[in-house]
Amino acid sequence: MIRLLRSAWIWAATTALIVLWVPLLGTIRLFDVEPCRLRTGRWFRRLGRFVARVNPWRIHISGGENLNLNQAYVIVSNHQSLADIPVISHLKLDTKWLAKAELFRLPFLGWMLRMAGDVPIERSDRRQAATAMLQCARYLRQRCSVVLFPEGTRSPDGRVLPFNQGPFTLAIREQVPILPLVVEGSSAALPRNSWVFGSTQDIHLRILDAVSVDGWNLEQVPALRDAVRQKIVDELDRLRGTGPGIVTHRTE
Repeated sequence: MIRLLRSAWIWAATTALIVLWVPLLGTIRLFDVEPCRLRTGRWFRRLGRFVARVNPWRIHISGGENLNLNQAYVIVSNHQSLADIPVISHLKLDTKWLAKAELFRLPFLGWMLRMAGDVPIERSDRRQAATAMLQCARYLRQRCSVVLFPEGTRSPDGRVLPFNQGPFTLAIREQVPILPLVVEGSSAALPRNSWVFGSTQDIHLRILDAVSVDGWNLEQVPALRDAVRQKIVDELDRLRGTGPGIVTHRTE
């Protein structure tokens, strides 16, 4: 019963934050004249961090030394839960996210996705998917990173699903390094197909070494995809084992 009441409170608080954030983000967007709407995007990601704070999560971030704040990346991560989104929003990078088109049709949240300049993708429409990747490429050329979940959907059991080739093709075409992320613990924080949040939960976000695409060509996309996926799988296995070297802090 306590979990149900707490979950109802969390959803109510999250909904209130989203509703209140729309006019704030709209005002920021009105005065954001940058082509990439960087300021609007930063404030939208800040919403993700506030959402994380109303949840019973302890977020642990490691690997910050692998970030170059002056570098644009194709950022790829495993995908366990909706909780991954506010967790990854803690990255100190300007980013645009590739997200399923259904989210852009939602009131409030969809409006903010559009204001922030995030990229919708209709996965069943190849032409629209190609258009979405072209938009991602334009952001990369303007030195703004893009975030993609190459599994395409949330894992039902925590295991890393096969990766799509799109992010890796994009990285090679634009000659932009790939930044792999590992998220662990979010599936227990908010289980798939459930609205009930788990108990107080440790969630780890680990930033791995960037993978250079120098010397790779488009014929090698499957090999690059599999190599990056294996890095994420190996790190996830280590994290589920002893998890050495994690710098732990409660996020602000």
